Amino acid sequence: MGPVELTFSALPAHVRTARLIVTAVARRSGVAEALLDEVRLAVGEACSRAVEAHQRHCPDEPVRLELSGTGRRFEVTVSDTVPSEDAGRGLPAAPDGLEYALGDGTAELGLAVISGLADDVEISSTPKGVQIRMSWPAEEGVPPQS
Repeated sequence: MGPVELTFSALPAHVRTARLIVTAVARRSGVAEALLDEVRLAVGEACSRAVEAHQRHCPDEPVRLELSGTGRRFEVTVSDTVPSEDAGRGLPAAPDGLEYALGDGTAELGLAVISGLADDVEISSTPKGVQIRMSWPAEEGVPPQS
């Protein structure tokens, strides 16, 4: 399945819609049914963190999702546009050796949850914002379910 890009307003109500879309794309990309709850929860945590950061720092900017289901991996990237110097003041070390620059302790807990749910997690922080990339195994050549 080719890449899918989605942007949404930084409103908590849109997180549920993002979770539903990501779950549908994951299913069509060959992610096992047993993993779909993990995909849904991890993406919900990442989107909620981005929405919260945007509401504090840049409420008019959209949150961005990129979905890719190529090869044997399904990958989701959640991006915000909160500059890292604003987002990461005073955080302790990230869980499991992950590096990040995010808001408060709830963001820290959310990242711990994400790292436990996703097969592979990469968090990067730049002056333009934070990206959380997550991926799960997918079966190649799985026909879409009707």
